This record gives sequence, C-alpha cells and structure tokens, in this order.
Amino acid sequence: MMQEKTLYNERIEKVLTNINNVIVGKEEEAALSLIALLAQGHVLLEDVPGVGKTMLVRALAKSLDCDFRRIQFTPDLLPSDVTGVSIYNPKELEFEFRSGPILGNIVLADEINRTSPKTQSALLEGMEEKNVTVDGNTIPLKRPFFVMATQNPIEYEGTYPLPEAQLDRFILKLNMGYPSPEQELQMLDLTSKNHPIESISAVLTRDELISIQEEVQNTYIDQNVQQYIINLVQKTRYSKSIYLGVSPRGSIALMKAAKAYAYMLGRDYVLPDDVKYLAPYVLAHRVILNSEAKYDGLTSDQVIQSIVTDTHIPIRKEFG
Repeated sequence: MMQEKTLYNERIEKVLTNINNVIVGKEEEAALSLIALLAQGHVLLEDVPGVGKTMLVRALAKSLDCDFRRIQFTPDLLPSDVTGVSIYNPKELEFEFRSGPILGNIVLADEINRTSPKTQSALLEGMEEKNVTVDGNTIPLKRPFFVMATQNPIEYEGTYPLPEAQLDRFILKLNMGYPSPEQELQMLDLTSKNHPIESISAVLTRDELISIQEEVQNTYIDQNVQQYIINLVQKTRYSKSIYLGVSPRGSIALMKAAKAYAYMLGRDYVLPDDVKYLAPYVLAHRVILNSEAKYDGLTSDQVIQSIVTDTHIPIRKEFG
C-alpha cells in the first residue's frame, strides 16, 4: 500500500484522479506508473488479458497533453514498423524519413511479447539512449519520452520472453491482478453506457510535465540512503537463491524512483522507507533465480522481499 493516503502535489493528484475515474481499484498501480513517468523511466505491465493494462495506459496518456502513439506488437511486426523508415521520393530525388510510433511522447507498446526478440530490441536504443538510429542517422526522441509496455504471462501461447537486457530498461514492473467482486460490479456500472475514458481530458501540459521531471531530479537523497540502496543491490548479487543479481542500472533506477515517490508525497528529500517500498517493484524483474530456487517454488518477488526484510534500514539520525 502507499505510505501516505493523500498526495501533496495538486497537479499530480489531478492526473491520478483522472486515471482512478477510469480504472477501478488500481490506485496503487496508477501511482506507481506515474512514479516511473516522473523518474523518466518506463513501465512493464504484466498480467492476463482483460484486467485493464491497456486502459491504464490510455487513461494516463489522455490525462497529459502529449503526443500519444500505440504499437500493437504482432508476430509479423518489423523493427522498421517501430522506428520508422526512409522512403525514396522520386519528385525530390532524395530519401524522406517517415517516423515510426516510437517518436511520440507517451508510447503504448501493447502485448510486447507477442513479437520476435528482434523487433522487441528495436525499443532498446530509444528506451535507454532517448534516440533511434535509422539508416545510419541518429534521430533524437521528443521530450518527455515514456514507454508503457503490456505483456501477457509467458506461459500463454504465442508469447516470447523479453530478453534480460530489455527487462532491465524498465524502471518498474507491475502486475494488475483481478478486481474484487465489489470493484467489478462498480466497473459494470461505470461502463453500462459510455466508457468513463471518454469523459476525461488533459490536466497537465507537456511543458508542465517536463518541469516536474526536472524538479524530481533535484530531490535530495542522503549518502546513507544511497548506501541503503547499494546494500540491497549487493545482497542480490550474493544471494544463494539468485543466479544473476541486479546491475548498477538497477541501483540508479531505484534511486530515481525513490526521488519521484518523495516528490509525489510533497517532500524534497528521500526517506529510507521510500526505497523499501519501491524495491520489490524496481528490483524483482532484474534478477534471475537459480534452478534450486525455482525448484523450491520461489518467485523473484519473494526473494527480493526477503532481502528487503533482512537489510538494515538507516534511522533518521544516520542520514541527517
């Protein structure tokens, strides 16, 4: 659960209110998605079809006055369908670049694991470097640039598991889960006539969002809190249950997410509890369990939660 019930920043609350008017009972997932956006990261939503993954992305995109693009991943999708392609113009006697959907602000990568690893990797450069290379030319992406990818569980027929290198590019991985009977009844009431997404409008401009992202970067994080992050990450590298631990990119991602979370709660500094709360969402998809842990039925989330529980939390006097 969120550590505080009320988010301090009024602009952020407006976005969350919009999303929560569309998606019933997913307040935490909505807030976590916004944390990733403010931290200038990307989100991977994994769950069975029909639980609201795509609708969450659409509600977020419609709440922001930004260029929204959608990529529907299919088995026959090509990398050029993502990045764009240069086409020869016989009238001008030169090649013209026709941009792909990755050159938007908010990009929905729908069912990303329905396509081949080659096409999945077309997102890698853009997600990490904020630019794409087409026919030898480097094209910068717009600001802000935010990818929300959805995927079905890998057990489903016709899915390809994402490479570890691509999983590492997502700052958070979330699971939606089924709604409760009460929440599902509320959903039926809301959608009995017009879908609630049709009634929401943008509450945050592109420039306002960029300004907030820059303010998040200035959130203070004490060296002792940074050390707490390092301690968590180091334990993943030496855990008896983990074959491959968290990379330094994971440490940076956890720090950025903690800064965004502190900002959303109205603070200009990060608390150790911010790190503790976000660690499972940021770290679990970055580790690979060994065969023994898998045989024992452990999940990455359980192993990371165990590490968080066993790691000393610096007290207030230790970080100022």
